[in-house]
Amino acid sequence: MNHHERCADAKAEAKMQAETPASGAQALGLLHAAVLKDTLEGRFLDALSRCQHALNQYPDNADTLHLTGLVHLEAQQPELAVEWTSRALRKEPKPAYLTTLGFALSNLGRHDEALRVFDRAIESKPDDAQLWWQRGSALMTAGRTPEALASFEQTLKFDSSHADAAYRCGHILHGLGRLDEALAYLTRSAGLQPRSALTLYLRALVLKELNRLDEALADNLRAVELDPANLDSIGNLGAVLQAQGRTEEALAAYERALRIRPGMPRMITNRASVLAELGRLDEAMADYRRALAIAPGYAEASWNLALLQLRQGDFEAGWKGREVRWTFSEQLKPSYPKLSVPIWLGEQPLAGKTILVCSDEGLGDSIQYARYLPMLAERGARVVLAVEPPLGPLLSKVEGVAEWLPKLSNTVLPAIDFHCPITCMPLAFGTRLDSIPAGKAYLPLPAPDLAQAFDRRLGAHEKLRVGLVWSGNPKHQNDRNRSMPLATLSRILDIDATFVSLQKDPRSRDVGLLRERRDIFDLTSDLTDFAATAALISCLDLVISVDTSVGHLAGALGKPVWLLLPYMSDFRWLIGRHDSPWYPAHRLFRQTATREYESVLERVRAELSDLAGAFRTGRELR
Repeated sequence: MNHHERCADAKAEAKMQAETPASGAQALGLLHAAVLKDTLEGRFLDALSRCQHALNQYPDNADTLHLTGLVHLEAQQPELAVEWTSRALRKEPKPAYLTTLGFALSNLGRHDEALRVFDRAIESKPDDAQLWWQRGSALMTAGRTPEALASFEQTLKFDSSHADAAYRCGHILHGLGRLDEALAYLTRSAGLQPRSALTLYLRALVLKELNRLDEALADNLRAVELDPANLDSIGNLGAVLQAQGRTEEALAAYERALRIRPGMPRMITNRASVLAELGRLDEAMADYRRALAIAPGYAEASWNLALLQLRQGDFEAGWKGREVRWTFSEQLKPSYPKLSVPIWLGEQPLAGKTILVCSDEGLGDSIQYARYLPMLAERGARVVLAVEPPLGPLLSKVEGVAEWLPKLSNTVLPAIDFHCPITCMPLAFGTRLDSIPAGKAYLPLPAPDLAQAFDRRLGAHEKLRVGLVWSGNPKHQNDRNRSMPLATLSRILDIDATFVSLQKDPRSRDVGLLRERRDIFDLTSDLTDFAATAALISCLDLVISVDTSVGHLAGALGKPVWLLLPYMSDFRWLIGRHDSPWYPAHRLFRQTATREYESVLERVRAELSDLAGAFRTGRELR
């Protein structure tokens, strides 16, 4: 609550006194008005001098006692504010006095007392929207955001035009990850205060997280127009432009922010990420290091630096640097259970010990790093694996796994000696670029009965069988760049081959086209888990996929994969390579600087045509 709002009730009291016919009350009201003017303009000594003058004449006047407390509150003297406001309340328990006392107690960190005071005020005026708003503000200060949300909702119940209450609801809901609800409140707030740069900035942030980038850009541009020096708005503008692939414009936005505040680690890190996307890797590396020189504990810079090191093949530095992810905020930390046993990162002997290996990132990551599970068993460990239920039936059959558990919040863990997040395995085994364990397929052969059933449904194997995946998880931060519509992929479908969809949960834009295409076998309704998907893949000759978990699955089965990669690909695919040290049967088809898939698919189409012809004529497949 700013000082203008805190003084509102006192202003009203002063105005009433000034308009009172009695000359004494009128003079006192004018004096109170002068005190408020001094307070609003930051002249606290003058304000307190006027209060003392009023108290000399009217020592027991409750409004003057309260006003003295209010001045002390605005002057950052909450102890004195409590003392004077308490004296006023002993004279007369007005809600306005209780409000000032509540904020003074809140500023002192005495949150429970403050909330009891606000509750007393609301008891006297239960339908007062401003009192509910003030209570909500105190609850936010106390960190009790769900209760604060309820108070702000009460504010809006009694005053539907309270723009700040709508903003606060949106702010809290955004923090809780309830994005659609947050957007509704922020839209309501923006309608009530269309020139609020803060509201537009936050709504843009929510829209970006909802992947509604064009709307986010419009809000951000307006926010920057209203408040050209606001670094948060400028930074978010850069982030939206970056997400849209407008990297040069994003770079300009970050550099604009850095002209305002040159040594800002967050903005230096943002600029570095764009430089990396533009292929200016030395400049990006220098920026990450500059950010860390200014703020050595800045986790995001350390994280991005580690990913860039991994992309460049510097695994020793990259795996170690990547561990900074555990220090991120709760929203960014890997999903991982709280465990009391030590983490194993390769140092302690494992003979006779039980180790829990638990998934901590995406499904594809778990498949990629499952190759290390047999290596744990070779060291004498009993390996317990905890992964998402769709992965369990498949990964539980990996050599060396003694027991698997579904990774669920209510899963009861057995007695264990150590734990290791599955994506820490490369670090634990000291993996270098030249020591990746990639010599053989490491996933078990699919169930023969299921594979044979799929094979029969596909019919005679007279043509090259090609599995297709064109989109990944829509919530992935790089989904806009790595996924494509089925309509884009369809340019390869005139090749004389048998095409089989491996695409689970197709986007709404693709469902109709997939139904219309008679040249794509769609058996995905039977792909109930990754073991079933593996059985179908075993019937195919080739998988063509964007960078998602099915590409890892096919590679781990030893199946040839043509992986379609965005210009800025994930760290594991390194830089500029057309093969993968992780999967010997992978070929990488990368976007060029044009950042589109049409030209990539033209290359794929030409090679696929040759491969399909070789299959028909019995020549050896490449």
